[in-house]
Amino acid sequence: MAAKATVIVTQTKSAIGRKADQRLTLIGLGLNKIGRTRELEDTASVRGMINKVKHLVRVEQQ
Repeated sequence: MAAKATVIVTQTKSAIGRKADQRLTLIGLGLNKIGRTRELEDTASVRGMINKVKHLVRVEQQ
């Protein structure tokens, strides 16, 4: 069975002063502090969330 594709997402900027939906999207991704990193499945919904906060995070392919 093949391993599922993943992406590594790291928060690089603060959510202070951002719209509420962007702050909630970061929390949904498991990020709420600068420097926090999560390894997430590479799905369409996760990609959409990353796209919404792309100016606040760094994404690496796994």
